[in-house]
Amino acid sequence: MIIDRLARALDDRLRLSPITRRALAKVFPDHWAFMLGEIALYSFVALILTGVYLTFFFDASSADRVYQGAYAPLDGSTTSAAYASVVRLSWDVRAGLLIRQTHHWASLVFLAAIVLHLCRIFFTGAFRKPREVNWLIGVTMLTLALANGFTGYSMPDDLLSGMGLRIITSVVESVPLVGTWLAALALGGEFPSDEMIPRMFISHVLLVPALLVALISLHLGILVRQKHTQFPGPGRTEHNVVGSRFWPGYTLRTLALFAWVLAVLFALGGLAQINPVWLYGPFEPAQSTSPAQPDWYVAWGDGALRLFPPWEFRIAGYLVPAPFFPGVVLGGLTFGALYLWPFAERLWHRDRRQHHLLDRPREHPVRVGVGVAALTFFAVLVVAAGDDILARLLGVPVYDLLSLFRVLVLVLPILTGAAAFLTARALRRGDATSLGDLTRADLRRAGHPSPRPPADDDGAETLAPDRPGERIELWPEGEVWRWRYRDEARRLVLTGNRVAVSQEEAVEAARLAYPGVDRVVVPGPPPPSPPGPLRAALRRWGRAAAAGSLLAAALLERRRDRRRRRDSDDDPPVEQADAAAEGGEA
Repeated sequence: MIIDRLARALDDRLRLSPITRRALAKVFPDHWAFMLGEIALYSFVALILTGVYLTFFFDASSADRVYQGAYAPLDGSTTSAAYASVVRLSWDVRAGLLIRQTHHWASLVFLAAIVLHLCRIFFTGAFRKPREVNWLIGVTMLTLALANGFTGYSMPDDLLSGMGLRIITSVVESVPLVGTWLAALALGGEFPSDEMIPRMFISHVLLVPALLVALISLHLGILVRQKHTQFPGPGRTEHNVVGSRFWPGYTLRTLALFAWVLAVLFALGGLAQINPVWLYGPFEPAQSTSPAQPDWYVAWGDGALRLFPPWEFRIAGYLVPAPFFPGVVLGGLTFGALYLWPFAERLWHRDRRQHHLLDRPREHPVRVGVGVAALTFFAVLVVAAGDDILARLLGVPVYDLLSLFRVLVLVLPILTGAAAFLTARALRRGDATSLGDLTRADLRRAGHPSPRPPADDDGAETLAPDRPGERIELWPEGEVWRWRYRDEARRLVLTGNRVAVSQEEAVEAARLAYPGVDRVVVPGPPPPSPPGPLRAALRRWGRAAAAGSLLAAALLERRRDRRRRRDSDDDPPVEQADAAAEGGEA
């Protein structure tokens, strides 16, 4: 009752009921691929929760501290305050190691979910008009997440993270003209400086998270404002969305996913060791450790630095060091291509239409080939970042593996991209519905060029095919009309989430959403769904409790009436009492 009164009070002042009703009626597709973005969102929530806990114990300072704690090998050693606080957090703070490892695992899952979500959007064409802005926001969030993950990885000031910070500083300094100034501006002086850990801390816990929260809010706002994309299927067009309403079906499903994400992250934090900084020791500029690999999301940069030849040259008297091309140019070209891809593809296909239906990957073989080649290229770089570990495990010289990876990074992306291109073209041209149905004839036909179809500039949309046996049902509801789509063969009933002011408008909206369905009937409003066993039991118990309370109230009232009658019979009348008092005085 209190919540109901509070909701009514807010609605009277802010008029939130129309917005809330429209938001709760929003339809979301049921395909599992749309959950990848939500996994990234919930991993970010886990990062915020665990990060707030860690800030209470982390000392973002490079000053000298004497560690005194439960970890005996370092007890009494002088280290930086940041490193001592991380070791103390891992060994002396209750649940500190669990929260720290969960935070690290959440960052890995966060970046992995963003990359998978980006791949789903890329291969299905969800970046096309009108969603180019959301694509740009997503790529920017990936860039910020990479930067924030690296700063969080470097703040403990252990030997491994210090080496990684030294490498990235060298990459920044390799930029001609402005590299040394950029590095000094970021670190507050020459590496290693006393200001680098406090500056990374402010960036990691304040600046980048604030930008991520703002971009995530903008990303979700655009998603709500625009219509959700969906895969082609029966009854699905460019003007409707088939799936589950936000309340209650989709809400329960997404809350269950949130609980699973938290459970998996905390299970990993408690059972899988990650980044044991007490084994690495504090960072000393004169020391190094091998084998040493960073986290997977920046390992491609380490692999590129290992594979690129040590070429240096001068331009106009300025030295261009060897780390410039694998460290700066490669990353710049990669993210530049991601930012420009939607506009380049629209220009290439001369497509100015709005797209709300997703593509099957086979419908765009060039996009599939380019995407698979790029993923293969970066996968080889990630594996090459561990060439010293592979050399030790395989018992081969590390330089032989280095030569092998230099060949693979150039040849393997071309082979996988060509194979993906031919496979997608064979699936598009032939009758095969899956990879297992492809034949040699299909692959041979895919190798021959075909004339390019003319661009469709007339703005006509492509409708998903419907099946027979479907019908549209209408019914009046007060002064408006509602409609639903029914397919008896599949036992499918979908109700439209918008009302119409007339029967003709409802028929037009239904036929626009489900073209080809010409059978229209007016059966009346749908009957209420029968209550489940739990609801029926609660209803019976509620009726019994109400009847019992009414009976108890009646019995109590009857008992009070009897008591009042008995008290009135025991007391004398007022006139007789006054007469008796006067006689006594006389």
